[in-house]
Amino acid sequence: MLLIESVDRPPSAAALFLKLSEKPVPAWLDANIDAKNLGRYSFMAADPFLKITAYGHQIIEENCLSREKTEHRSPFFPFLDNLQKRWRRPKESGFLPFESGLIGYLGYELGHQVEDFAQTTINDLKMPDAFFAAYDALIAIDHLTDTTWLLASGLPEKSESPTARIRARRRLDELREIVVAARRDETKSTFRKKTNPKKTKQTTSGEDRLEANFSYSSYQTAIKKILDYIAAGDIYQVNLSQRFATPFSGSHRDFYLHFRNLSPAPFGAYIESGEHCIMSNSPERYLLINGDYIETRPIKGTRPRGSTAQKDADLGQELLLSPKDRAEHIMIVDLERNDLGRVADYGSVHVPEMQILESYANVHHMVSTVAARIRPGKSSSDCLYNSFPGGSITGAPKLRSMEIIDELEPTCRGVYTGSIGYFDFSGDLDFNIAIRTAIACKNHLYFQVGGGIVADSDPNDEYQETRTKASAFLKALMTS
Repeated sequence: MLLIESVDRPPSAAALFLKLSEKPVPAWLDANIDAKNLGRYSFMAADPFLKITAYGHQIIEENCLSREKTEHRSPFFPFLDNLQKRWRRPKESGFLPFESGLIGYLGYELGHQVEDFAQTTINDLKMPDAFFAAYDALIAIDHLTDTTWLLASGLPEKSESPTARIRARRRLDELREIVVAARRDETKSTFRKKTNPKKTKQTTSGEDRLEANFSYSSYQTAIKKILDYIAAGDIYQVNLSQRFATPFSGSHRDFYLHFRNLSPAPFGAYIESGEHCIMSNSPERYLLINGDYIETRPIKGTRPRGSTAQKDADLGQELLLSPKDRAEHIMIVDLERNDLGRVADYGSVHVPEMQILESYANVHHMVSTVAARIRPGKSSSDCLYNSFPGGSITGAPKLRSMEIIDELEPTCRGVYTGSIGYFDFSGDLDFNIAIRTAIACKNHLYFQVGGGIVADSDPNDEYQETRTKASAFLKALMTS
């Protein structure tokens, strides 16, 4: 059962978000650009009926209605598969990709449950390896048609039961109240001040406030070790990253609104999971499943935007024609083809887009699309398990690259380079690669940046590239 209705004169996404986020456990999957292709739909939700938190094989399932908690001992991906089977419902709207289900993240360290090797990095932020909340009421925004929808499924009540219909109607009423309140707030000057980046005040002095989990010399030493591994034939490429931290006591929600305005992206996300607030501005899709169709879109290769139209075009062409970037990109496409091949129907893996240019506010990216048909008998959780984490942020070969990342990086990545998205109870899903992602925790903001290390990488250049990438976060912080 699904109740659904459109909204007349819908408020902006930002206004809806600020009002909805007053409720517990708010989440926003934020498509903020490219409505014709990648960024057509955004989804918002709050006040879930179930929360799932995983630390390794310890999984805590909390019923948000009764407050009862159940502990499980299980690898996460089989647990996710069983959870989806427990709540499985076919889609009913016929046009929305997500109607009811889970919103949350898969942390990078879940890769230890996919590839069997010991974890040595320290989880100093005490971040769960995975967090999901199950939502029965959603606000969906179709940016292509400029339509806003309210949805309520009646979960966790049994489908089509009188109690499910009563719950769905009540939840739909709550969403209508959110819309009315957001529409009212949108007209107030206080709201305009909150969301106008030109009128925000500085909260940090800049780069001198940054603390890194690598020193300059230790990062260079790590890169030199990777170069030794490459020379020895262990790997072709490793994505090494470092984490920065800065004091932050401002509003997480206001910061995210400012962050998304500075650099719109099709796979943005905001999730409050308890002690951690996750704010992502990702341009990269990790995995899409729609029925038996599966797709991944690896990014490998980046150039800055130019100061003039001609310089901008030249930088884009430079990226597309670069032998080094093209070689690295092909390597990752082959890795992704192999990952999808584990769950694909035989002969169905193909590359409909190869090394195309996608341009965003601050950078050009080289992107490909790898797609397939899912083999009968393979579940959506099987697909996640067999391709996680995304190859564009590990290296090649994947297992050896992940072992080296774990050896050289001192702290857990957490959600960074993991994935954020939705898991519809029908089995469909859409997850990003969690790059350009910040974590707010204990009056600090943490963000991680890195790059692919290959045979001709220069340690100093690679270190400076991480500082350059960090400047995007600094820009957001200094004007938020």
